[in-house]
Amino acid sequence: MFRIIRTTTLATLQADLETAESDAAVMSEESTRWHDLYQGETRTAADAAIREEQTRAELEKARVEAEKLRAELARAEGELTVLRAQHHLDTEDRATLRALLRTARKQAARNRVYVLFRHGALHSVHATIEAAEGAAEAEGAPPSGWTTLKPGAPLPPAAETPWRVQPLPIGGI
Repeated sequence: MFRIIRTTTLATLQADLETAESDAAVMSEESTRWHDLYQGETRTAADAAIREEQTRAELEKARVEAEKLRAELARAEGELTVLRAQHHLDTEDRATLRALLRTARKQAARNRVYVLFRHGALHSVHATIEAAEGAAEAEGAPPSGWTTLKPGAPLPPAAETPWRVQPLPIGGI
């Protein structure tokens, strides 16, 4: 299962991590300051211990939060790496499919010839339909008026069509 992480979310996680780390550093300094302050004063040791314990608890909470943010950031960066790799693979697949489609189209064009008939009799065989029409026009066929029959439509009688181009597959394809 993929989880999509935006780069803005990743940046927010990094900013939260930096904030938590700076908060932990500030609390650590505050803990040290309170410790030094209470050592120099005449307050009771119990008050100082309670204050110090509270500050240490807050510091530990900030450290735990920072560690959670580090783990979330590492997981998000890992997912981003996987998604980038998948995107590159998908791009390569599309390029390969396009190349295969081009090859198949070229191959399909090579597997067919165009036969020119004159009054139903074989006149000549050509590689393209344009070449067949050009040969008919060179023999006196009108340059316009070429029509294409729909696949499966019955052919008109040969006597009624002075020139006809018919595509035929090569090799039984």
